[in-house]
Amino acid sequence: MSSFRPFCLSAWLAAPAAAALLLLTPASQSRAQAQAAQATPAPAQSASPAPASPAQTTVAATSPEQRGITARAIDKVKQVAKSAGDIFSRVPCLRPKGGSKAMGSLPHVAGKLVAGQPVVIVAFGSSSTAGFGASSPEFNYPNRLAAQLRRQYPSADITVVNAGVGGEDAPEMMKRLQKEVIDAHPDLVIWQVGTNAVLRNLDPGETAKIVEEGISRIQASGGTDIVLVDPQYSPAVNQRAESAGKMVKLLGKVAELRHVGIFPRFEVMRDWHEKQAIPVEGFVIADGLHMNDWGYACFAQLLGDDIIRSVGQIKIGVNVPADVRAYRPM
Repeated sequence: MSSFRPFCLSAWLAAPAAAALLLLTPASQSRAQAQAAQATPAPAQSASPAPASPAQTTVAATSPEQRGITARAIDKVKQVAKSAGDIFSRVPCLRPKGGSKAMGSLPHVAGKLVAGQPVVIVAFGSSSTAGFGASSPEFNYPNRLAAQLRRQYPSADITVVNAGVGGEDAPEMMKRLQKEVIDAHPDLVIWQVGTNAVLRNLDPGETAKIVEEGISRIQASGGTDIVLVDPQYSPAVNQRAESAGKMVKLLGKVAELRHVGIFPRFEVMRDWHEKQAIPVEGFVIADGLHMNDWGYACFAQLLGDDIIRSVGQIKIGVNVPADVRAYRPM
């Protein structure tokens, strides 16, 4: 698996608008413009052209209805692009205050970016990775991360695979670990895990054991950096505070034992609310569990900043151990 999973966009845009929708991804902007130009009739030539055959006329003709659909699609793309740019306009995305540390270096993915080689990142997880709660696929965290990295490294060939499946946790994810992660030969795996285990009242210790086994399998394949992402700070998770606390601590211990990075999402989101005074509804949707556009965007921004920082470390010859804690340990 080496490319983004296709999303079904027909629910919110008509089929003739598909080409225009590619404008949502910065890397595909020029391709989308070319396709949009193909979908729009060319202006009349100033010179008198040769009469078109009936077949040519039929191909070139576009009905007012089709032109209207295309125009509405382009307007929708512009609106989405504007909201993507404005997402932090009212509430900035800030790192947790005080005592923060940069995540340890990610030598494989950073080395590839420094060398100008193609990079494959697999975002592995459940609904938080798939993007449930985002207003459109463009705003899920893997797409936001991809856009950030492509802006930072415009000449790089960067693929971010969204391998998120809603409702899953470690046992289900292990069944597709080989096919959707290891077989993709990724340079970086971002494994978001643990939330559904908390919500199902599963044993955090058993989940930690499964995750450790999965990390061992990924590491055995060679050439892959790994970052764990622990559960989110949200009302639904906080209702099971004891289980959530154990899960966060155990995933941190697994990361330390296996010498992989960890993005402490629970701690970061708690900082948003308790120290930055952002209302919970400012980053969680009405279900009390999943992040909204701002939450996914800030999560992706902070994670992308760590990757970019790691590239900078590699460039100046600094190789920080991967198991250095990210931000302040729990």
